[in-house]
Amino acid sequence: MGIGASIFLIALGAIFAFAVDANLGWLNLNVVGWVLMLAGVVGLITTLYFWNSRRRTVVAAPVRERVVAEPVVPAQDDRVVREEYREVRRPGSPA
Repeated sequence: MGIGASIFLIALGAIFAFAVDANLGWLNLNVVGWVLMLAGVVGLITTLYFWNSRRRTVVAAPVRERVVAEPVVPAQDDRVVREEYREVRRPGSPA
């Protein structure tokens, strides 16, 4: 049940409970009004609960990065070669 339907049930129940003064003999409109208002409130609370749980964001753990630098190794033609690799672990992966 959505928010609109819940508000409609609350309004219809309030009309039956407080504004209508009819005697049908076998049906008490005051009780029907209170039941409709209760159903509307329960539907509204349930809808808002599910909307709130759906909008909750998940905060991921920070990604751990480790930069490993190899020692500087001279090359044959006197150039300095430096190798570096980056190791990235995602949250939940084994250490």
